[in-house]
Amino acid sequence: MLPLERAGREWIVDAMGCPAGRLRDEVCLRALLECIVDELSLRAVEPPLFHVFGGEGGMTALVLLAESHLAVHTFPELGIATFNLYCCRPRPDWPWAERLADALDAARVTVRVLDRGDEYAGEGAP
Repeated sequence: MLPLERAGREWIVDAMGCPAGRLRDEVCLRALLECIVDELSLRAVEPPLFHVFGGEGGMTALVLLAESHLAVHTFPELGIATFNLYCCRPRPDWPWAERLADALDAARVTVRVLDRGDEYAGEGAP
């Protein structure tokens, strides 16, 4: 759990070694975003917004959350999907490596977690 004086927690996740076809599969990516939102009890305020790049390109998706946002960018030419989840309310850690290996056939997943605003907690507060 996050102390109340923090502005939130951010997960920065890279899924590497993914087959290009998975990174171009909008149905797969939509299901993955829905899984993240559901399993973390997040609340989407609008349906996910997707932009699919033409040709052999990947896609970008954004879910605007009551708790902040979830974004993903895929790079089929590199075999990489990058995720950013920012939550202003406490959330448990999520099994990123397991879920991204299942959904995207990722060979390796790195997860960085940042607590936001903790170095400024209390400064400038009323």
